[in-house]
Amino acid sequence: MNVIETALPGVIILEPNVFGDARGFFIESFQLERYREAGIDLPFVQDNQSRSTKGVLRGLHFQRYAPQGKLVRVSRGSVWDVAVDVDPRSRTFGQHVGVELNDENHRQLWVPPGYAHGFCVLSDVADFQYKCTDYYRPDDEGAILWSDPELDIPWPVDTPLISEKDRNNPTLRQWVEGK
Repeated sequence: MNVIETALPGVIILEPNVFGDARGFFIESFQLERYREAGIDLPFVQDNQSRSTKGVLRGLHFQRYAPQGKLVRVSRGSVWDVAVDVDPRSRTFGQHVGVELNDENHRQLWVPPGYAHGFCVLSDVADFQYKCTDYYRPDDEGAILWSDPELDIPWPVDTPLISEKDRNNPTLRQWVEGK
């Protein structure tokens, strides 16, 4: 497995070994010891899957008091995946990392607890899977506006399909200021 460091502390891109032939391929999408050696040493307690269509943008989401680490991947299709540092005490506060995850490159992104996360679907349909280190708690949701001009995320879609909830999220500055 190839591990690629990013500009954000703890956020890494993982490229699992792919064993393929004329019949198809095989990958280990998770193996405890190998991922522990890569720096992912938290227990996973919940697996999630979503299916979205082209142009759908989900995010930027996080949990405020019981943050989740997320190991994310795409098993069908392609997405632009983004992690944003939302910790005001961090030296990389407000910075982001983006990477294309798809069913051909088999890349995964490790988004440690304390980061906001979102993705935009590039293909006609995408199945997005993620392993979480804590349980989802609706009363603990936090979110940042996907189009926050201060974040300047280069989303690869001009008019994404967004939920009403995500359309009304605060900017990072507003969230920090409690507005």
